[in-house]
Amino acid sequence: MRRGPLRPGAFRSPAHEPRTAVVLGRWLGAALLLCFATGLVSHLLQDPPGWLVHRLPSRPVDGYRVTQGLHVVAGLAAVPLAGAKLWTVYPRLFAWPPARSVLHLLERLSIALLVAAVLLELFTGLLNTLQWYPWPFPFRQTHYWTAWTAVGALLVHLAVKAPVIAAHWRRAAAAPLPAASLPASLPAPPTAPLAARRAVLTATAAAVGAVTLTTAGQSVPWLRGLDLFAPRRPGTGGLPVNRTAAQAGTTAVPADWQLAVDGPAGYRIGLTDLRALPQTTADLPIACVEGWSADARWTGVRLADLLRRAGIPAGSTVRITSLEAAGPYRVTEMPAAYADDPLTLLALALDGRPLTPDHGFPARIVAPNRPGVLQTKWVARIEVA
Repeated sequence: MRRGPLRPGAFRSPAHEPRTAVVLGRWLGAALLLCFATGLVSHLLQDPPGWLVHRLPSRPVDGYRVTQGLHVVAGLAAVPLAGAKLWTVYPRLFAWPPARSVLHLLERLSIALLVAAVLLELFTGLLNTLQWYPWPFPFRQTHYWTAWTAVGALLVHLAVKAPVIAAHWRRAAAAPLPAASLPASLPAPPTAPLAARRAVLTATAAAVGAVTLTTAGQSVPWLRGLDLFAPRRPGTGGLPVNRTAAQAGTTAVPADWQLAVDGPAGYRIGLTDLRALPQTTADLPIACVEGWSADARWTGVRLADLLRRAGIPAGSTVRITSLEAAGPYRVTEMPAAYADDPLTLLALALDGRPLTPDHGFPARIVAPNRPGVLQTKWVARIEVA
């Protein structure tokens, strides 16, 4: 069975050694932990637990844009890092016999779990940036729980490998592993030549830099000129659209459309009357979970003004319902910090022009520091949650 890359003596590169693995592990670990922290922010903003609902901040205005941009940038950078890390250690993955003891078996199972979780997380996250979901399970929940699995397996791995990591953390401390810890088919190698290690690390850094520079422009404005491979190019051809009116079934809005605002003094109001109310213009970004963000100038009525007119008191969480017939974000809830923020608008115009159907005509919600999926388009009803 041990043929091809599994055969004894197949791994001859001097860069298959602990010091290279430790350096790449530091880089990969930093990317994964940044990805985890910023992904947790996104998850809590989209689906906060009860104790957090009234503590979510509406400022800074660009908060979600920064955290989600970092999430996707770090996730894309982790792809070549994970490949390089696996390349460095994969001789150990095929050590024979597969397990020398119960403890060794448990260690190898934890590594298998770590590798599987990280690869699944990176694979699904990458396809999410393309809005392509060729699997039967829900992306967001799977991505969330796989992240916890990966972090847990990573902590176990760090605990098990702590002595090896400590021994090779500093450059001067690099030394070969004891022969007993290597595959039986391989002799104990000398420390990898510095040139080989530098070649691997330089190539990996170049790959990470290339991936970052050619994709980060979808969320980092000053890199937009290099945005060659990102699926979105904000600023080119207008504001990007994730869900079109045709997909949502809202291309034909009734001519007599009216917004329903339910409260103690609830009312209905048409588009002409909404435009006659005091208008506010705000420069707010749209930032989406796929990692892209774009600035836009929105004009409309302050949501707080509409709520007060309906007798809904400040400090209320409100529910917003879209005209679309179905969809995971057809109905959203907005905590009071956002609903009462003077920059939160029921927008009627984008960049000085009336909304188009794809951007939410006749009216949409725009709020600071909110995920794009919660900036409800084609609004039909606003009420107390």
